[in-house]
Amino acid sequence: MKRRAFIQRLGLGSVATGTALSSSVAIAKEKFRWKMVTAWPKNFPGLGTNANLLAKMIAEMSGGRITVKVYGDKELVPAFEVFDAVSRGTAEMGHAGAYYWKGKNEALQFFSAVPFGLTGQEMNAWLYYGGGMELWREIYNDFGLIPAATGNTGVQMAGWFNKEIKTMDDLKGLKMRVPGLGGEVLSKVGGIPVTIPGGEIFTSLQSGALDATEWVGPYNDLAFGLYKVAKYYYYPGWHEPGTTLECLINKKAFFELPNDLQNIVMTACKAANLDMLSEFTARNNQALETLVVKHKVQLKQLPDEVLKSLSIISEEIVSHLASKDPMSKKVYQNFSKFRKQILNWEKVSEQAFMRARTL
Repeated sequence: MKRRAFIQRLGLGSVATGTALSSSVAIAKEKFRWKMVTAWPKNFPGLGTNANLLAKMIAEMSGGRITVKVYGDKELVPAFEVFDAVSRGTAEMGHAGAYYWKGKNEALQFFSAVPFGLTGQEMNAWLYYGGGMELWREIYNDFGLIPAATGNTGVQMAGWFNKEIKTMDDLKGLKMRVPGLGGEVLSKVGGIPVTIPGGEIFTSLQSGALDATEWVGPYNDLAFGLYKVAKYYYYPGWHEPGTTLECLINKKAFFELPNDLQNIVMTACKAANLDMLSEFTARNNQALETLVVKHKVQLKQLPDEVLKSLSIISEEIVSHLASKDPMSKKVYQNFSKFRKQILNWEKVSEQAFMRARTL
């Protein structure tokens, strides 16, 4: 009787195992076809190509079980409609910058760029190990979205100007394309911030609709040909010291994927995040040399007094943002605490080494 019971148990186990295997095979055969809308011109170097890389990695890592078709700005939706398109399910994924959506929630600007905030690697540290990602997900959850860091430009340039910037007075009345908190700082000092997609920057400068613009850095600015329509190229990018790009994922579509494909999507995002920061670090120095040597761009550093004034005003703007709602306050407190801690470490690590290397 014991032997019979043992055999019966084996039989039941075989049936259960067979059912599980059949189910696993069925899931493995299921294929998913996703769309990704982006805020960038199609195939634009660095930003657009990062979206392409992300789609390519997801397809290859999944063995073709999930494929993603990438749409550039205006191919499916305009750049500034990416958030809504993914939220409502028009596309399963989006590729943009969180500071474009401050109208949805002011706190989202922290997850892209904060003036005088965190560098690219510091942003990664905050997001992955400082509690930033958990806060980001908490906000996006209300919109049926899941965020993922999917690229970083590193420290950007202060921008292109058609006049020299010698004092704070030179910023007054200046019509400049600058998004997010950087735009609010410019407004505070008497400038006129303008938010337009990247694809419209060149013609706006050329026509005189803009007096100045920031975009990204030498790699992307060279590709846009901005040296043809502006005379002076200023640094450093105080307003965007380490701008994080994002992948927005429709929450419903994500949880319809089997677990292994969910892991593939998130791992691919993390790989794309590393790839962009590495690419920009490598290509910016090459592009800057081309701009200065070949195109005779006048490279200039913002005066220390201008930077000090912008830093003070930036802190006022960011502190005021924290007072607007409980979520902004929550994110601000976490971000500020991490920034203070990382600055103490940077003084004896990165900053100390950079100084030693130039002795």
